[in-house]
Amino acid sequence: MLRHNLHSPDTSTHPVMSSRHFTPAVTIREIAEEAGVSVMTVSNVLRGRGRVGEQTRRRVLDAVQRQGYRPNLTARALVERKAPTLALMLSCITNPFYPEFTLAANLSALKHERHLLVCNTDHEADRGTSFLQQVAGSLSDGVLVANYGDLPIDDLRALQQRGIPVVISVWERPDQPPGIACVTFDAKGAAKLAVRHLIELGHRRIGAIIGSPKHGIHSARFTGYQEVMREARIRRAPADERFTEDSYEGGYRAASDLLSSRPDLSAVFVSNDLPALGVLNAASDLGYSVPRDLSVVSITDIVPARQSRPGLTTVAIPTAELAEKGIDLLIALMNGNATDTTVVHTSTPELVVRGSTAPPAASG
Repeated sequence: MLRHNLHSPDTSTHPVMSSRHFTPAVTIREIAEEAGVSVMTVSNVLRGRGRVGEQTRRRVLDAVQRQGYRPNLTARALVERKAPTLALMLSCITNPFYPEFTLAANLSALKHERHLLVCNTDHEADRGTSFLQQVAGSLSDGVLVANYGDLPIDDLRALQQRGIPVVISVWERPDQPPGIACVTFDAKGAAKLAVRHLIELGHRRIGAIIGSPKHGIHSARFTGYQEVMREARIRRAPADERFTEDSYEGGYRAASDLLSSRPDLSAVFVSNDLPALGVLNAASDLGYSVPRDLSVVSITDIVPARQSRPGLTTVAIPTAELAEKGIDLLIALMNGNATDTTVVHTSTPELVVRGSTAPPAASG
């Protein structure tokens, strides 16, 4: 009869009980002992601080590699009284702009020996507020908000008043700072560049598709469009304008409606690249040839704008610079080297001409 020994399990055949699943983590003290140096020397080597000779540094790094040592970030945070992470808040991770922004922000954070803790609010203000309440000041020492989007500014100010550093990056109105430390770019100027390009090509029947409500996050871009049309003495009509969500689907629906009702338009200004890609496909489905029948211009210069056919003419904003300066400003705020109302400006947006714009067919 088969009998089970309940007191001495055979760990050689029991995968859960096998000792290889319980290898204890290597400590910094063990690395120091193997390398024949002090714990402080190991710490200085791993963090690139202090004056350590090359032979000693190599001996420590060899021990680290042999032992498979990984620093305990929680322990470090307790000793140094600072969290190892910075919080980054995004409104929609599926928008290609935000992964590009996050990549640049992460590289910048690593230079400051920090890691990013990313929250995607998915356009839900309650989710963002909950994240701020649970993470800010505990798991993270500071918060970078990429284009404040659906978050109430008052929530961010309240966080700031609790002594938690907050920075808004991709702030679109340099002339109207939010009362919170921010990194800004000239969104109105970007829109002016885009619309002037259409006018210089000879277009006079120009529509607009804006990826937000009229007074929403793209309002500065809409203002730029309005001002240039007025300067050029080109009549605008509400029937030539659509307001939609900042998405491919939003752009597709808005363009389908606009072009069906206003087939005389020769060009469309779109406030952002993602809806502009939807405009390109809607125009194609309606039988338009871009740019022969319709020119399309936008703002941002995300990677898919360079990959579309035709390539999307757009005004490139300094995405990497916005991310890097956002992290730098947040660190400066945390170190007392900036104020809660510091405004950092970025490079001027630049027009990038591709295949989606051309002179109107009537002018050859």
